[in-house]
Amino acid sequence: MNRHDFKVDLTNCDREPIHILGAIQPIGFLIAVSFDWIVARASENVRDFITRSHEEMIGHPLADFLPSIAIHDLRNRVALLRGADAVERVFGCELVKGAAPFDVALHMSGGQIVIEAEPAAGNPGDTTAMVRSMVSRLDQAPDMTAFFREGARQIRGLHGYDRVMVYKFDPEGSGEVVGEACRSGIGTFKGLHYPASDIPQQARALYKRNLLRIITDVNAKPVPVVPALDEDNRPLDLSLSVLRSVSPIHIEYLKNMGVGASLSISIVVDGELWGLFACHHYSARCPAFQKRAVAELFAQMFAMRLESRERREAIEYERRARDISDQLLGAVASDETLLKDPDWLADILTHAIPAEGVAVWINGSYAFSGVTPPTDGFRRIVRALNGTAAGKVFATDCISSLVDGAKEYSSEVAGMLAIPISRSPRDYVVLFRSELIRSVRWAGDPHKPVEYGPNGPRLTPRESFAEWKELVEGRSRPFTTSEIRVAETLRATLIEVVLRLADEAAAERHQASARQELLIAELNHRVRNILGVIRGLIRQSQPDEDAVKQFVKVVDGRIHALARAHNQITDDHWGPAPLQALIDAEAAAFADRPEAIIASGPPTLLNPSAYSTMALVVHELVTNSTKYGSLSTTDGHVNIDWHRERNRDLVLTWKESGGPVVKAPTRKGFGTTIIERSVPYDLGGTAEAKYEESGFSARFNIPARHVSEPKNHAGPAIKLMRPTHGHAPKPVPNLLMDKTVMLVEDSLIIALDAEDIISRLGAETVATSSTVEAALDNLGQMTPAIAILDINLGDQNSFGIADRLLEMNVPFLFASGYGEQAKLPMDHRSRIVVQKPYTMENLARGIAELLGIDGEM
Repeated sequence: MNRHDFKVDLTNCDREPIHILGAIQPIGFLIAVSFDWIVARASENVRDFITRSHEEMIGHPLADFLPSIAIHDLRNRVALLRGADAVERVFGCELVKGAAPFDVALHMSGGQIVIEAEPAAGNPGDTTAMVRSMVSRLDQAPDMTAFFREGARQIRGLHGYDRVMVYKFDPEGSGEVVGEACRSGIGTFKGLHYPASDIPQQARALYKRNLLRIITDVNAKPVPVVPALDEDNRPLDLSLSVLRSVSPIHIEYLKNMGVGASLSISIVVDGELWGLFACHHYSARCPAFQKRAVAELFAQMFAMRLESRERREAIEYERRARDISDQLLGAVASDETLLKDPDWLADILTHAIPAEGVAVWINGSYAFSGVTPPTDGFRRIVRALNGTAAGKVFATDCISSLVDGAKEYSSEVAGMLAIPISRSPRDYVVLFRSELIRSVRWAGDPHKPVEYGPNGPRLTPRESFAEWKELVEGRSRPFTTSEIRVAETLRATLIEVVLRLADEAAAERHQASARQELLIAELNHRVRNILGVIRGLIRQSQPDEDAVKQFVKVVDGRIHALARAHNQITDDHWGPAPLQALIDAEAAAFADRPEAIIASGPPTLLNPSAYSTMALVVHELVTNSTKYGSLSTTDGHVNIDWHRERNRDLVLTWKESGGPVVKAPTRKGFGTTIIERSVPYDLGGTAEAKYEESGFSARFNIPARHVSEPKNHAGPAIKLMRPTHGHAPKPVPNLLMDKTVMLVEDSLIIALDAEDIISRLGAETVATSSTVEAALDNLGQMTPAIAILDINLGDQNSFGIADRLLEMNVPFLFASGYGEQAKLPMDHRSRIVVQKPYTMENLARGIAELLGIDGEM
């Protein structure tokens, strides 16, 4: 196919690899170094800033080109990087001796440390007071409209852009300008919508990882980073870069709008990209690095305040709706005939959920109020709901997408929210919303096809940004998440109300069923909470005696078994639950080797009472076997088999083998009582336990009335779950038990990390020093068991301390961000060097080697 015959739209931008463009903006420079701080890549403009070309730097240690104090500061800052998307900043860093300082950003990418620097633009002042003042103004906004406007004003006041917008995404990905601050005379974008294709998917993903994106000059020439590919033929991933160059498509997009520079700051609410602060300037503009950091912090505070306001509004709305629900229930309790009055019902319900009409369908009868579909159309809607809603609240803003023929009346009724108020037959209260012909102001036609342009296989963005209007027909205003939650509350109320309208006998049956469903839901919630509280009280109240601790462990396990059984049987409204799931759960939670429990049998369900009883029985069997039986050894195993007898009773057998020699207990504890007496007493079945030398075995007969089979006779696949809880993690070795450790580290934050690790390794005391003088003073007053020395201490090193420790015959090791590249004097050439940043693993390994013991974790 000829590419000129193929019409495409802006979603093709989603294919552009905007994070590996291989270039930066010229306002600063980039250097990428390996973990041993050898320069691996550099931008071609390095010479413009630090008088060294990229050719002479690549392949050489960075320390050959930057002052030692700068290298030390950068290394310490790299040690603070935590997480895949972490970025650290250093302000006012002297990269060229005697020259103006730089502001620096550092992050990790593809196994390299990426260093980006741009000339510092002076101190912005008291940033804490600045942010506090900005947030204080936000908090004074009386409503969301003012809140958005104030947020935009604060960002514009900080950076001086011609236009600052608060841009909000809708669920479909399109965006709307909901707040704006701009200089006079340039018009307003407030209220404009932009199609989802204007911000491609990969750009949205980057906005969540890298919260601030600056473009200082759309006419600037990008500076390549060389080499473009590393030895593994991979480009440098610049996802977290502050200087990353700009997609040619986006540059053209901005030029079409007349924009010369831009700044985007992400607004992330509840872990999702809610929107952006979008800043436009109609000439080149480069805000200071530190002020950009202030804007990023403000955006995070803005997001937290926004989340809080949205939640408060939702809570207040749902509280008012609950009050209305209570009024409905109270009114009908005194006069059941009110439910037969659709006008009264519509007035009550639409105060909770705005709608233009209400229809009621009960036992094939119906009543209407307000704007509703024709009678035949309503019947079709009910039939469609019976096949779609599945007993849950159902909402749509386009009835015609669900019901055939609905387009005939969509100009009057377009959306609905259906509240089922019975189970079978299904009765409904349906709220209808009229068509909302939405005149949406788009910044350009979102459906307009585009031709291939000057960017080769990429796309030319729309050349015209004239306002374009799209009429959305056949749709209503969508129902919100809060409105659907309110409908769930109303459903519970209406179920109880509808039951009062039936005749006396039918009302008794229907009322019992509906109330049972409601009460079971509440009971299940309360039982789960009570079991959780009981377990917490038992664990938190235990004293230190070993016997009591063991007792608490046993009781806690039994309560846990009951809780798991309760969760399983309430998943299907207190219905039968699979026997296999019970065995899987107990094996995963309490067996050290769950794979040693081999279960086989046809798919079988136990009713709730039998399921709870067998949960305790299987729990005792598993825990006893783990302590004393075949599961306590590495070679033992358990076979669990079950089958149905001719009379449909269920026979389950437990057989242990490969374990220690079995002896019958001299006394029967409570666990043995559960195994031998629960099934006969609670279920009317039989239980038999045998203590044979070759292994314990048991046989249980469960009457057929407690057993059923799944409707799908294929049954669930039999599997054994891997342990997800109940097993303690491998303990940290007590390498330093009761020892005093000297730590010499000049960075407070790094020292605190190291102190915590050393304490977890068992040390009694950690004596920390940040300078050579302080360390030597400490050695004059105490003799540590071992010492850990950071090699580089600002403009000093720790070799003098090492000499003193050698004289005192105190074992020690070095720590350094240089790792194996650390330069040690001849007297200490063979010493152990731990690579920073400190971790439990590398410190434990180094200390174990130093002390000559096994320190593997």
